[in-house]
Amino acid sequence: MSDCIFCKIVKGEIPSEKIYEDEYTFAFLDIHPNNLGHTLVVTKDHFENIYTTPDEEFCRLMLTVKKMATAIKHGLDADGINIVMNNEKAGGQDVFHTHIHVIPRFSNDGGYHGRHLIYKEGESKAVSAKIKKELEK
Repeated sequence: MSDCIFCKIVKGEIPSEKIYEDEYTFAFLDIHPNNLGHTLVVTKDHFENIYTTPDEEFCRLMLTVKKMATAIKHGLDADGINIVMNNEKAGGQDVFHTHIHVIPRFSNDGGYHGRHLIYKEGESKAVSAKIKKELEK
């Protein structure tokens, strides 16, 4: 896709702080990191999100994510790692090119706080049933 910022980064048309590259994936530092060392791992080929990325490509992406997580944890002496993938606008996706955030975490950095809900009586079974029904298709 000619106007995709991540495609331009992969092609070297836009500068980045490249961390790693192989035949299928490219990893570079996020320019607006949650913590120093926050890295984006992208597919070299353009896919919009998790739904459109072929399984084989996604598996390759995850192997690079694991490699980056290990290198970031040990290289930065991080206490933990967050692996995050935002999909679609409602899911927080800003760049519509498959990518995963690898974020180093430290015991004193304030933590990753999301909303925590409590299931109402019978609600977990109903939600579980809807998801399982989709898996059967």
